[in-house]
Amino acid sequence: MTRTIGIYVFDDVEVLDFAGPYEVFTCATRVSGKLAPAMPPPFKVVTIGRHKNMLRARAGLSVFPEAAFDDMAAIDVLIVPGGDVTAELDQPDVRAWIAAQAGHCELVASVCTGALLLAQAGLLNGREATTHWEDVPLLRQMFPQVRVREERRWIDEGDIVTSGGISAGIDMSLHLVERLAGRALALETARQMEYAWRD
Repeated sequence: MTRTIGIYVFDDVEVLDFAGPYEVFTCATRVSGKLAPAMPPPFKVVTIGRHKNMLRARAGLSVFPEAAFDDMAAIDVLIVPGGDVTAELDQPDVRAWIAAQAGHCELVASVCTGALLLAQAGLLNGREATTHWEDVPLLRQMFPQVRVREERRWIDEGDIVTSGGISAGIDMSLHLVERLAGRALALETARQMEYAWRD
């Protein structure tokens, strides 16, 4: 079974917040192809924006989403990265889209301040969650119904997974590879990436 991993991208998204998970899942698929060439690829990764227009990630990197809200087929896993999410928090269609995807996806995950977007969509109410250490006070202040935990690389709440900032999204993504496709593939993916996975 091939799972479609949808990664939401937006203006001022933190580059490694989305590129880290992108690399993990695409690398896992390449590694799987070597280990089990007769098996279908475990993941297909697609970037999704509100529109297909070019956007600028943090520090100015140009990003062209492969799909938009209104033309994206079903996805199995939604990853919401962070960055400067101030403008995204003011977009009702973003909140509605994330909430709608959560009703259909196998799981939804966030990196860094992406947790603020999940919380605004009502997905973290009464749940444990984490974010970048610098944004823990903001998450607590804005969403007191969320049980915010500090100094955690990621927190797995079943259908919702949140991670700390930036590089923590790589650790979380390797954890998701383990959950969805097995520990052996996660370990080989980390090795291929020459990444010291903090599992």
